[in-house]
Amino acid sequence: MNSVTPGEIQANDMTFRVRTAGKAGEPVMLLHGFPETGAMWAPVMARLAEAGYRCLAPDQRGYSPGARPDGREHYATALLAGDVIALADAAGFSGRFHLVGHDWGAGVGWRVVQLHADRLASWTALSVPHPGAFATGLKDPDQQRRSEYIRRFQPPGVAEAALAANDWALLKSIWPPAAAAEIDDYLAVLTQPGAMTAVLNWYRAAFGPGGPGLGSDFDVHTPTLMLWGNRDEAIGRATTLTHDQYMQGEHHFVELDADHWLVQNSFDEVLGELLAQLRRNPIG
Repeated sequence: MNSVTPGEIQANDMTFRVRTAGKAGEPVMLLHGFPETGAMWAPVMARLAEAGYRCLAPDQRGYSPGARPDGREHYATALLAGDVIALADAAGFSGRFHLVGHDWGAGVGWRVVQLHADRLASWTALSVPHPGAFATGLKDPDQQRRSEYIRRFQPPGVAEAALAANDWALLKSIWPPAAAAEIDDYLAVLTQPGAMTAVLNWYRAAFGPGGPGLGSDFDVHTPTLMLWGNRDEAIGRATTLTHDQYMQGEHHFVELDADHWLVQNSFDEVLGELLAQLRRNPIG
């Protein structure tokens, strides 16, 4: 059984908490979303390592205590995408690697696809479709309702107080049922001083005044797998309707009868689709 090992990596003049699994094989980086950490990927990483892959799951900027700069300007998606490449280089993923992301990890991953496609052997997005499709979907009243929380995250201090109230009751209510160690890791990170402001700055940098959102019209030639749950509370069908028009290379869109928490609640389906994606796109 391949174990998942915690550690640290220096990248972009910051220190990132990471988890690794597998000693050899094609490299795979996995990006978590909000409000999680790399702990969400541990079961997936163990299975990928058994299948012969070398995995890295960082706690991204704002989540790692040593990578938590002040100010929303430090959390633009282009900078977060730059962290991915710097982490890959520091981890020895010097050539191309496979990239996987869920939720905000998918948002960052799409930015990597846009800016650094030459480094990717394949790309797998969970829950969040192409940014251009997401932007189009936001014009739909149903999706506007689903995304209302983004507006509530904007005023500095307000969301932090709401999430922390009553022993972090609202924050705890966001997570699906998960292993106790996974939830403990999330809480240990997100309750640190300044951590919640840092991770909410992802939303403030993208969707606050002058922010670019996630919308960007770029074609994708990287082999792509998109997994979306048709019971997703946050990402409705409207965001998926124009997704395919941006795909100019190999592309697989898989609709699951699932909610937003695909890894925790649809583990077998996600693992099977991910392994198929990696195997049909070997690094040559």
